[in-house]
Amino acid sequence: MSYTSRTLRDRSGNRGRAASMLLDTYGRVATDLRVSLTDRCNLRCTYCMPEEGLQWLAKPDLLTDDEIVRLVRIAVTELGIEEVRFTGGEPLLRPGLVGIVERCAALEPRPQMSLTTNGIGLERTATALREAGLDRVNVSLDTLRPDVFQRMTRRKRHGDVLRGLEAARSTGLTPVKVNAVLMPGLNADEAPDLLAWAVEEGYELRFIEQMPLDAQHGWHREGMVTAGDILESLRTRFTLTAEGEEERGSAPAERWVVDGGPHTVGVIASVTRPFCHACDRTRLTADGQVRTCLFASEESDLRGALRAGAADEEIARLWKLAMWGKKAGAGIDDPSFVQPSRPMSAIGG
Repeated sequence: MSYTSRTLRDRSGNRGRAASMLLDTYGRVATDLRVSLTDRCNLRCTYCMPEEGLQWLAKPDLLTDDEIVRLVRIAVTELGIEEVRFTGGEPLLRPGLVGIVERCAALEPRPQMSLTTNGIGLERTATALREAGLDRVNVSLDTLRPDVFQRMTRRKRHGDVLRGLEAARSTGLTPVKVNAVLMPGLNADEAPDLLAWAVEEGYELRFIEQMPLDAQHGWHREGMVTAGDILESLRTRFTLTAEGEEERGSAPAERWVVDGGPHTVGVIASVTRPFCHACDRTRLTADGQVRTCLFASEESDLRGALRAGAADEEIARLWKLAMWGKKAGAGIDDPSFVQPSRPMSAIGG
C-alpha cells in the first residue's frame, strides 16, 4: 500500500468524516496549512528578491487578523488541518501576530503551530509567542560568517538572528529548526561548519535547495547547489546514516542520523528529489489565495468569498474544490515548467 493510500485510510478512520478532508484526485490529504501573514520582509536575500525590494501588497488587499483566524478555524474544524505554519515574507512584521497565534491556539481541536522566520525580532517576541501558544520555530540562517550574511541578505543583522535563535531555545520554542540555503560563490563551502555548529547548539539543521521562486527569475538549475553536493560535503566530516521512508512520512526533508545519533540533519531537495507523492500541504497567501503547491501557476480566491459574506460551509467547499484539482507533481522537471509569477515572499515559504 502506498504512503498516500495508507494516509487516506488512517485519516478517514480517525476522523470518520472523509468528506470534510482536503483530498485530491491522487489520494493525498492535506493536513498541514501554511499561512503567509505578510509579503513584506526586512532582509533582501539574493535568492528571493532584488536589493531595492518589491512593490508590497496594499493593506486593503491583505487578509485582516479576523479573516486569517476565521480561515484557520474553518481549516481546522471543518477540513481536517492538524498543523499550521505561519510564514511570510517575514511573519514577525505582522503587527497582530501574537493575537493571531493566541486565537488559533484556542481552537478545538488545537492545531500544532509553528513559525518560519528570519529571526530578526525573535529575541524580542519569543516569550510572547510562546505564551500565546506557539509550539516551535524554523529560523533561516544561511551562514556563520557575518560578512557573508551581509552579502547574501544585504543587511548587517547576523547577530540579531543568533540572539533570536537563543531566545527561541530558552523560551521553549523547540525543537528549533534552522533552514539554510547554499549558494555557489557565497556559502557553498559551509555545510560541514553549519552542521557542527547546529549539533553543538542543539538546533535541527535543514538544508534547502535553492528553488525557482526568486522575484528576479534569475534561478538556473545548472548553478544551484544540489542535495547530492550538500551530502558529499557533509560526509567529508561526518558519518551520515539515512532514515527510512517510514520515519520521514510526509516531511519534506530527507533526514540523516549524524555520527550515530542522536542528532540529525535534513535536506529538502525540492528540485532534484521532489517529494510530491507524499505532500500533505495546502497554502494560503497573505491576500487570501489558496495555493496547492509552491510552484503552482494557479490560485483560488477565498478573500473574495469572505468579503462577499460567504458562510463557512461555502468557504470550505471552495477550499476543497481547489485542493481536488491539485496536480500530481510540481512539474519542475518538465521542459514546459514555468516559474511562478509571484515570488516566495508573496506566496509564503
